[in-house]
Amino acid sequence: MGKVTGFLEYKRVDESYDAVKKRVKHYKEFTIPLNQKTLKSQGARCMDCGIPFCHSGCPLGNLIPDFNDSVYLGNWEKAAKILHSTNNFPEFTGRLCPAPCEQACVLGINEEPVSIENIEKNIVEVAFEKGWIKARKPAVLTGKTVAIVGSGPSGLAAAQQLNRVGHSVTVFEKDSKVGGLLRYGIPDFKLEKQIIDRRIEILKEEGIVFKTNTEVGIDISIQTLKSDFDVLLLCGGASERRKLPIKGTDLKGVVQAMDFLKLNNEYVDGLRSFEDIITANDKNVIVIGGGDTGSDCIGTSNRHGAKSVTNFEILGKPTKGRPANQPWPFWPMKMKTSSSHQEGVQRFWSISTKEFLGDGKGNLTGLVTCEVEWIFNQGERPQLKQLPGTDKTWPCDLVLLALGFTGPGTPIIEQLGIETDFRTNIRANTNDYKTNVDGVFAAGDIRRGQSLIVWAISEGRQAAHHIDTYLMGHSDLPLKDENDLPKYN
Repeated sequence: MGKVTGFLEYKRVDESYDAVKKRVKHYKEFTIPLNQKTLKSQGARCMDCGIPFCHSGCPLGNLIPDFNDSVYLGNWEKAAKILHSTNNFPEFTGRLCPAPCEQACVLGINEEPVSIENIEKNIVEVAFEKGWIKARKPAVLTGKTVAIVGSGPSGLAAAQQLNRVGHSVTVFEKDSKVGGLLRYGIPDFKLEKQIIDRRIEILKEEGIVFKTNTEVGIDISIQTLKSDFDVLLLCGGASERRKLPIKGTDLKGVVQAMDFLKLNNEYVDGLRSFEDIITANDKNVIVIGGGDTGSDCIGTSNRHGAKSVTNFEILGKPTKGRPANQPWPFWPMKMKTSSSHQEGVQRFWSISTKEFLGDGKGNLTGLVTCEVEWIFNQGERPQLKQLPGTDKTWPCDLVLLALGFTGPGTPIIEQLGIETDFRTNIRANTNDYKTNVDGVFAAGDIRRGQSLIVWAISEGRQAAHHIDTYLMGHSDLPLKDENDLPKYN
């Protein structure tokens, strides 16, 4: 490393935020970037550690010490080349990834880890600003055709990789714009949609064809695609929302989180009026589910002008530090307070919703909860125990169910006769990403279940390698688990 003592000389510095009163009045990103001098010192914190565990923490295998060193030395263009050699879309991961690489950072054993995610975001933003990110059209076309179903991060990553080796790629998307949950599930205050649009323009210039408003299996036959293309890659994601099987779920005011967020994103995009969406304005809102989607609902509700926002989580309250059973370098389930939480919410843990209450006319008026306790016995699944005498009634006008996803929920699986696992995800292993149907591959959440954006990009890249091998007999596309990552010099 260029600054071998940097980790001793500099403390971690994170981006700051606009004041809450200012940022809840709009949907734009509100982080305040660090200057390049500070970013150089943050890159200098990367240690000359013997084994960079950040590599194993990152599903993409990003060459983190290499680009940190280049940032410290002021060679931003080289840093951008290193970063893009393993990650097609660092502008997405640099904003949205929970950064498992940072939890595996060696410096994080006894200090704050290197701010890898923020450095990554700044590298790609400098690269766009300087014009270093340009379309890379294939030198030679192979004559092979690939259809990709789904334009989320796994589909986009696979499309770019396959296009670069000369295959003709068409991406089918059921919504009116490309991006999947990046566009319709992530609020603009976390990812402004022009960030997606500028990358899509590059992909189009490289030769990738996008067909929107086309739901495969409904608007176009899956069998038609299979006969018209040499290979079919399914990247449709996990779209089946988890339900809460209790009394009153059909009441007006009990809403799935993704319905709420998608409508709001369409409003921000100018496709709908505020009157046409599910609004939290002047309502007592309860968000059930303590993950990132729940956090997004909280931030959006505050921007709507909710009267109050409350968040329930059925799990126990996490610890501030690493739990004893999740030592470094494993991912720790510890307390997380997002920027949306900071904007105003009451949070409750170890609480289960028992029933939704209505006014007799089909409208939600409240809900009933009880406190719960988790019983852990070695070798057994955790047991959930309701605590007697803890029932409580909560008045509310809007409940948002942020309970995650249970599977793909797409008709094309049955139409093709594709095998699924016990969770209804497509059965395709990571050896080749092939399904049981010849010429049909699967990657991303549709295969592994609900997961992270960084995993989706990784799976799209890996599937592209195996598809290229299937079509050509060999592939020069990289695999994360092999020592053949692209050169960046």
